[in-house]
Amino acid sequence: MVPAFITIRILDIIDILLVAVLLYQVYRLIKGTVAINIFIAVFAVYLLWLVVKALNMELIGSILGQVIGVGVIALIIVFQQEIRRFLMIIGTRYLSRRNFTLESLFSVNLKTISNINVEAIVTACENLSASKTGALIVIARKSELSTITEGGDILNAETSSRLLESIFFGNNPLHDGAVIIIGEKIHAARCVLPISENIYLPANFGTRHRAALGMAEKTDALVIVVSEETGEISVCKTGEITTGLTSAELREFLKKEI
Repeated sequence: MVPAFITIRILDIIDILLVAVLLYQVYRLIKGTVAINIFIAVFAVYLLWLVVKALNMELIGSILGQVIGVGVIALIIVFQQEIRRFLMIIGTRYLSRRNFTLESLFSVNLKTISNINVEAIVTACENLSASKTGALIVIARKSELSTITEGGDILNAETSSRLLESIFFGNNPLHDGAVIIIGEKIHAARCVLPISENIYLPANFGTRHRAALGMAEKTDALVIVVSEETGEISVCKTGEITTGLTSAELREFLKKEI
């Protein structure tokens, strides 16, 4: 009986599937950014290095090996935003919703209770949308937003639809910027958010939408945008934006995510 040229184990199949899932997740993170071109170039160099090693071409193989070895540090620098976002998604999507957490390990009878006034936020967004008043509302979850709130005006006021609407009223000096909601309080207003570096965003996305995406890329916060031009309500989460929400859809989204 002729022995098989290649033996495939169950672990090999699992290994291939895990690598495929990992590459797909990396692609999702860098899709639509300039990082995708860098990733393709690095991947091509790596494949070339594998071919050179298989052909026993010592000189070019040694050079490419040194480039790849030093390139790991360069990749960490180039892809620092994408790596940060990847780790944030793992922490928020796959770990923070499990029953076993660091809080439950080191605390006794500790239970996180959300006091965010969803109805007030939804009502304010609905009214702002009807009047085509632009708004940018950030709802904090686990990320520390102190660096963002330090640049704004601290309010620490109870969340209400009337207060949110008055803040974004055109003649209000606080309307220019974002409102940060932490727990049951409107913590700060007139906050400046980081702008997304995604170069493939639609042309109709203005500074408000790009700031919302930038905030969602760098933190796990939920960001609500009301368009000043169309009155359309959008939400951003982990670097992804969903547009054209109704007030009912916004309410369902917030109750699911908070």
